Amino acid sequence: RIGAAKNFPAGESTFMVEMQETANILNNTTPQSLLILDEIGRGTSTYDGISIAWATAEFLAKSQERRARTLFATHYFELTELENLLPGVKNYNV
Repeated sequence: RIGAAKNFPAGESTFMVEMQETANILNNTTPQSLLILDEIGRGTSTYDGISIAWATAEFLAKSQERRARTLFATHYFELTELENLLPGVKNYNV
């Protein structure tokens, strides 16, 4: 999921479109998937955004049937703590 735009005819905000796309990814990914997620949760408040991004990353890391290789780009530095909490999570800084 890279980028999201408002769906004006349907009255959906950028945030709503992003959440629908994220849900679709989480429901359809497999261990053979490669996910590139960019700034999940950016369309809402900081605390809500961190919570959404954290929950998404945690779900992907913990779910054996959905554990895809994932590149998760974010500016939420709080998510770096996941490396200490979840096996298989690694932080990279570029």
